[in-house]
Amino acid sequence: MKISIAVVSENKKDFLDLLLLGDEQEDMIDRYLERGELFVLSERGGRAAICVCVVTDEGNGLFEIKNLATDARYQGLGYGSLMVRHVCAQYMGKGTDMLVGTGESPRTLNFYRRCGFSYSHRLKDFFINNYRHPIVEDGVVLTDMIYLKKALRSSLSSCFATACPILWRVRR
Repeated sequence: MKISIAVVSENKKDFLDLLLLGDEQEDMIDRYLERGELFVLSERGGRAAICVCVVTDEGNGLFEIKNLATDARYQGLGYGSLMVRHVCAQYMGKGTDMLVGTGESPRTLNFYRRCGFSYSHRLKDFFINNYRHPIVEDGVVLTDMIYLKKALRSSLSSCFATACPILWRVRR
């Protein structure tokens, strides 16, 4: 399958069904959707989104992945990882770090660690204080927001290592 990733600047709410997979409460999505950049991964020539990602500029060289969601039919196939690599590559040279905040689900934390993120800090009781109902992910009731960080390096070698590990190994 040939895919493309595009930035969508209008009618962002058209992707609400997919965005709700990454953030269950619409009013929370409303806090960042319009000020963020929405990336949409889809099959070339296809109309349906496979994966979406919203990135915001938090100032002082920090960017944050606010929402990352992959259609359930395509989960586990590498589209989320591809999207993370793509957005990190897009922001190289524009800032110093990419942040992501998530719950304490081991599966999600391991996903971001595999994408090169490491622990940054914790916001105590974030999910309790900001959501109307308990958020449960993989059987874990989420309470604290765990922030992970990844350096955005602009060197050619880190760009290859991040965006295309197979090509990088071959050319080393």
